[in-house]
Amino acid sequence: MANIKSAIKRVKTNEKANARNSAQKSAMRTSVKKAEVALTSNTEETKETVLAAAKHLDKAATKGLIHKNAAARKKSRLVKKLNELQA
Repeated sequence: MANIKSAIKRVKTNEKANARNSAQKSAMRTSVKKAEVALTSNTEETKETVLAAAKHLDKAATKGLIHKNAAARKKSRLVKKLNELQA
């Protein structure tokens, strides 16, 4: 355990940030999975779920949870599947 006051504070803030980042990353993954399931089932909410997943991906990339190119790649693949489904 840290003895210095600033180190103790740093441990606390790191734990808070870790919890927040884990929650946001989990929400992003869940959103992407829901979009993939919606793309296979071809429901009416498919477009909305893909847009929600894109929003989560953008937010995660902005916060630095994932790389911006990874977010762009995943969004591109989801939209590509959506366009194939609609065509």
